[in-house]
Amino acid sequence: MAIPVGSKAPDFTLKSKTASGLMDVKLSDSFGKANTVLLFFPLAYTSVCTAELCDVSNGLSSFAGANVIAISVDSPFSQEAWAKTNNIQATLASDLNKTVTKAYDVLFPMLAGVGDTSARAAFVIDKAGVVQYSEQTPTPKDLPNFEAVKATLAKLK
Repeated sequence: MAIPVGSKAPDFTLKSKTASGLMDVKLSDSFGKANTVLLFFPLAYTSVCTAELCDVSNGLSSFAGANVIAISVDSPFSQEAWAKTNNIQATLASDLNKTVTKAYDVLFPMLAGVGDTSARAAFVIDKAGVVQYSEQTPTPKDLPNFEAVKATLAKLK
């Protein structure tokens, strides 16, 4: 069960690979500055995850100026290659060791017999670092309710 609304969002520092090299993605860098949307997804290069992140990337402006960070257990190198292939513009962050996935309580055990991954989940975290929206989808094939995510962001300003 994903961490509930009203919880202090667990801070993290994860790696992201960009054209200029590896960089740190730290949740608390947004505190006091911008709201954040965290999207956990199971694996790069899968059809549902690719469709989700392409749609999110195409609609980044509809997230009310929030930082959008998409987290999976893939390496930052495979995330970068996947992003290039699919023109994914959202910030991708690697949770290779599954520490953030576990902190947000969205671990999906033995996906397709391959191993533990992140479940598909969405969180809206306000500028103070408090979870204002929390959703883990029933199955990895189900997408988060993006209308509810955007409605939550609209209330935060």
